Amino acid sequence: MGFVLSSAGAFQILPQCAVVSSGTSHGCISNLCIRPHHLNFRSPPIRHLHNGNWRCKQRIIVVSSKGDEGDGDSSRNEVLEEDELVAARKALSETRARQEALEKEKDQLLEELARSETKHQEYMATILHDKDVAISELESVKLLFHQKLQESKQDLVELAVQVEKLAENTFQQVTSYILEDAQLRVSAAETSAAEMAYQIEEKIRNASEGVILSVIEQSKDAIAKALDMAEKAGEHATKAVAASTNDINSVDMIASVQSENMKLKSAVSDLESQLLLSKSKFDRLKLELQQAHSQVNSAELQANDADKALLEFQEASRKNSLEQGEETSPFLEKMNKDAAEREKAVSEAFKAELESIKAAIEAAKETTCSKDNAYMRTFQALQRSLRASESALKIWRQRAEMAESLLLNDGPQSEEDEDVIYAVNGGRLGLLADDDSQKWKLLSDGPRREVPQWMARRIWAIRPNFPPRAADITDALKSKFRSLELPKLDEVWSIAQQKPKEGDVLIGHVIEKETIEKKRKALERALQRKTTKWERTLEQTKSEPGTGTGREIVFQGFNWESWRRQWYLELAPKSADLSQSGITAVWLPPPTESVAPQGYMPSDLYNLNSAYGSNEELKHCIEELHAHDLLALGDVVLNHRCAQKQSPDGVWNIFGGKLAWGPEAIVCDDPNFQGQGNPSSGDIFHAAPNIDHSQDFVRRDIKEWLNWLRTDICFDGWRLDFVRGFSGSYVKEYIESSNPAFSIGEYWDSLAYENGNLCYNQDAHRQRIINWINATDGTSSAFDVTTKGILHSALHNEYWRLIDPQGKPPGVMGWWPSRAVTFLENHDTGSTQGHWPFPREKLAQGYAYILTHPGTPVIFYDHFYDFGLHDIITELIETRRRGGVHCRSSVTIYHANNEGYVAQIGDTLVIKLGQFDWNPSKENQMEGSWHKFVDKGLDYQVWIRQ
Repeated sequence: MGFVLSSAGAFQILPQCAVVSSGTSHGCISNLCIRPHHLNFRSPPIRHLHNGNWRCKQRIIVVSSKGDEGDGDSSRNEVLEEDELVAARKALSETRARQEALEKEKDQLLEELARSETKHQEYMATILHDKDVAISELESVKLLFHQKLQESKQDLVELAVQVEKLAENTFQQVTSYILEDAQLRVSAAETSAAEMAYQIEEKIRNASEGVILSVIEQSKDAIAKALDMAEKAGEHATKAVAASTNDINSVDMIASVQSENMKLKSAVSDLESQLLLSKSKFDRLKLELQQAHSQVNSAELQANDADKALLEFQEASRKNSLEQGEETSPFLEKMNKDAAEREKAVSEAFKAELESIKAAIEAAKETTCSKDNAYMRTFQALQRSLRASESALKIWRQRAEMAESLLLNDGPQSEEDEDVIYAVNGGRLGLLADDDSQKWKLLSDGPRREVPQWMARRIWAIRPNFPPRAADITDALKSKFRSLELPKLDEVWSIAQQKPKEGDVLIGHVIEKETIEKKRKALERALQRKTTKWERTLEQTKSEPGTGTGREIVFQGFNWESWRRQWYLELAPKSADLSQSGITAVWLPPPTESVAPQGYMPSDLYNLNSAYGSNEELKHCIEELHAHDLLALGDVVLNHRCAQKQSPDGVWNIFGGKLAWGPEAIVCDDPNFQGQGNPSSGDIFHAAPNIDHSQDFVRRDIKEWLNWLRTDICFDGWRLDFVRGFSGSYVKEYIESSNPAFSIGEYWDSLAYENGNLCYNQDAHRQRIINWINATDGTSSAFDVTTKGILHSALHNEYWRLIDPQGKPPGVMGWWPSRAVTFLENHDTGSTQGHWPFPREKLAQGYAYILTHPGTPVIFYDHFYDFGLHDIITELIETRRRGGVHCRSSVTIYHANNEGYVAQIGDTLVIKLGQFDWNPSKENQMEGSWHKFVDKGLDYQVWIRQ
């Protein structure tokens, strides 16, 4: 059906035909609804009210509708009514109003775009300011760190100087105190001797003076008596003369004189006896004086002895001071070393902090970039929205112009205008323009969404009688159906929020989604397992000296007493059992001729006839090992070598055999063998001459010897003895030259103890081992002595020792697991030497730990064949294989306390040590199904993921 407006006919109004305005979401006219009758007429010129004037325009309009194919014969001419033209004008004005609204919306979008750009610029300025602030803070932190570092250096130097001064003052004070005490003792002895001599002399003087005075007094008395007697005798003589003269009797006088003479004689005899007594007393005093002189001499001798003792004490004090100085110098060196380590630690901490700051800055940059990208995406979305608005505005402007030209016949009709075709589909007039209108409609309205069945059923239950779709506008106008009463908002939300029931399509979708999710996860796990298996297969083909294949299990095939038997012939038949048990490498004893039968004092390196067997027996043993896919590791001693000849000075420093070295091959700081080489690069082994590895000819000869062992004897790798004696850089050179399949270095150092108890923190100990591995550039692994020492204490209900502050294993295993060779005992620590034996009752737990953890485990001969642990160790090796544990496996420690230890190694193995009540179902972080593979009760339990 259609109608034709011609310029020759009059403009007539069609009765009962309404032109209806139908707006979209933007309020623009999109369709015109016209009564569906077939019309064919010509229209006279129509005047269109535009700027107050009427303009004439001719247009032919063809209108079609659904179901109008059979009404071609019933077309007739009709004229539009005046009120419908008014309605069209009204619709046109509304279109213009909406166009103006679109213009306003466009202006608002432009303003919003400008604001967003302003905000973006402000944000960029803020980011740049924050960046500058962060950089300035970083520079200030760096400057502060350098200041603190310099202050710490100065403090350390001042501390060292203070310690030296303190030690010097202490030594001076002790020495002065000892000297003062000795001087006091000597002075006291001298004083006592002087006092004793003075007392003796005083006694002698007093006694002598008393004797002399008494003798003088007695002599005076005797002389006085003699004089008196002489006077009396004279008087008697005078009297006698007078008597003789006076005729006195002379006989009486003579008798009296004689009697006086007798008295005089008796007085003289008494005087003589007194003189004899005085002489005896004088002799006795002289003897006492001699005794006093002898005592004085003895006191002088004692004083001389005291002086000698003082001199000896001073000499001993000087020696002690020198020894104390020597003892304090290592302490000071240790302090300096600790200070250097602390400085290094502070530097590393600063580097870590610097890295974290850099990471924060990078994160800020990434955040800035992401925000910039978000702003750009928002900006682009706004631009797209603006372009869409402009295109929509353009489309509506075109539609308005077309509607205006259609309704008001503005201007003359052209041939192109006659070809414009409109279609009315289901009562909607749609302009067949370009695709942008349909795109904009899709962007504005969005795709239709289907209503779920359960919601549709509920809506039909509330409003089951919807109005039927009218066949045409006339039927719709004639319908008596009341206006539709829509449900309230609460009722609609109650339906939308209602929980779905079983059987609904939504529930089916949810169940199907869950099923698909489960299948997806299962597929991911299977893919991960296949990927892991593929990675392991690649790993097995990769081999390097420091790690081997990564899955090596080493067996030490001898002990300290093995030399007493034909060991090569005894070990060779065990190759099949070792291979079936899961062992991959066998560590053989030192093969060279040696002064000590155990092989660790080698002399002629090319002579392989040792106490363990002959050269041919050694080759046969290695062939048996290779026949069962076992690696043969040779125990080579490179640090020292025993000389075979003496020098003219009688010193054993001339070597024999193929490598006929002289004193120039011995380090010069070896105190016993008069070496003429360079100083040692490590510790001195005092039992034999220490080889100078800095000499080119020494390194050349050792590399030739190692390659000879690899090619002619068919050794696969090395166990390097006493690597503390020379630098690890030489080890790197030897390994790169000989290219072994696996290499292990013995760096045995003492752990840290405090009051006889093992310290918890053993970082310094394992750092020294790792420093040696670093010196080899990672070309060699090393025995994890740290883990062995910690296991000694940890397995006695101190399992908290098995985790370090960072949550990792405490030994070398925790820092560099691929280079850690774990063990419990060897020929030095166990066997008949027993320098550091592992607790025998804890051997099973110890092997459960090292065989389920990363690193390369070593099994000792005595434990495997003599201690009854053959089956237990074989089971643990199979557990390690089933769990896919290798030298680089990850370790996640869940528990480590007094009761027990729990850790997950890799993705498929979990081990528990001790009496801790635990299983994988109690751990929320563990996914999957776990199977208990080994159960040894309170000792250990192992689970493997199914």
